[in-house]
Amino acid sequence: MASSLESNKIAAAVLTAGVIAMLSGFIAELLYHPHVTLEENSYVIAVGEGTAPAAAGAEEPALEDIAPLLASADVAAGESLAGKQCASCHTFEEGGANKVGPNLYDVVGRAIASHEGFSYSSSLAEHSGDTWSYEHLNVFLHKPKDFASGTKMSFRGFNKAGDRADVVAYLRTLSGSPAALPEVTEAPAEEAPAEAAPAEEPAAGTEPPAQ
Repeated sequence: MASSLESNKIAAAVLTAGVIAMLSGFIAELLYHPHVTLEENSYVIAVGEGTAPAAAGAEEPALEDIAPLLASADVAAGESLAGKQCASCHTFEEGGANKVGPNLYDVVGRAIASHEGFSYSSSLAEHSGDTWSYEHLNVFLHKPKDFASGTKMSFRGFNKAGDRADVVAYLRTLSGSPAALPEVTEAPAEEAPAEAAPAEEPAAGTEPPAQ
């Protein structure tokens, strides 16, 4: 009998606990409002029409002209650069042999792809009607493959305009009669706006005109 009574007490306690839990959950739902996820962001960031990202593949800046730098170029520095970067493929003395590249004596002003005994690439031979002017040397020494895409020359080029000017100034000296330096035309200076003439003061004893 006692065991049955204890079982009833336990069952009643469990049932009471369940009822209390249910009531607690119901009351909690009444008192607390759950967070509702918004379908759109609360803050909308406006993007102006002019803020679009820059287009890929933008054009490179124009190649800097070396003509204004040649008059003050460092010939010794150019000789050093040529020795480090070019001597493995070229000779520089008069009558020097062709190597991987042609002999470079008297190259400034020489017809392109014209040195005797050297077999030029077809892409460089296409320029045979032109000469190695300062302008062409500047482009070629910057990126040889931009000047002649199929050139055999594997050198990447001189990125700095000062380096190209130094090398070209050195190559210019490799001649019995060096080519004349290019004429550099300076941009005309902007004229300052004319100042207004000061107003004349009225003569003594006279009144200024009525306004």
